[in-house]
Amino acid sequence: MNELPVKKVSDFLGIIPARYASTRFPGKPLAMLGAKPMIQWVYERTSQLFEHCVVATDDDRILNTVLDFGGKALMTREDHKSGTERCAEALTLYTDQTALTFTHVVNIQGDEPLVQSEQLLSLMDCFNIPGTEIATLVRSMQPDEDPQNPNLVKAVVDKSLRALYFSRAAIPHVRNRRPESTDYYIHLGLYAYRSDILEQIVKLPVSKLEQNESLEQLRWLEHGISIQTDVTYLPSIGVDTPDDLEKIKKETHS
Repeated sequence: MNELPVKKVSDFLGIIPARYASTRFPGKPLAMLGAKPMIQWVYERTSQLFEHCVVATDDDRILNTVLDFGGKALMTREDHKSGTERCAEALTLYTDQTALTFTHVVNIQGDEPLVQSEQLLSLMDCFNIPGTEIATLVRSMQPDEDPQNPNLVKAVVDKSLRALYFSRAAIPHVRNRRPESTDYYIHLGLYAYRSDILEQIVKLPVSKLEQNESLEQLRWLEHGISIQTDVTYLPSIGVDTPDDLEKIKKETHS
């Protein structure tokens, strides 16, 4: 899939959190996709856009793989509960190493080998909207998707596309007619943060809503953090299982 060339940005730090342990797919970042490990696909696509891009990992195998193909990587702690926490540590480590400062951080999923520059640019453009503290992307639900599927996180937004709530349940509830796919937005796990906000949110206590839904972004909303969304119409294919990897292989050969 070809992408338009873009000017590299320097005030946003691109961070790719990548851990080795995974319940459904151990060693996922090192799974081969064609001739390259998946983490290399993500890094190469991301580094086309960001002047500063780094993989944040907790495993020597991932670290060495990234360094071997010429990428930048940092070793972070093993006890992080989320990619957001790993990004916060990586921001501190990278700024200490380089003596650079960054106004924003973009959290790029290490299991999205087909991530596209247009999506990342849309994410960063959210910060042109006054008051944006965190940005993320949503997409329309597809007709063959089930809103009752708890692995598809639904998002409800206001008229300005600011997030009101995220849920694993089918929200909004459609009461007086048969629900349609156009009634729902699906949340994509790409985030961008103002650097100062990233440092704040990892210090917030776990909230009740977050515990109920197992969604960290609800902690931020419950503490009054503004999350701006944008709608993407580009495909997004993540890898959670070996079966997902086979789908990606078909996509890259189509």
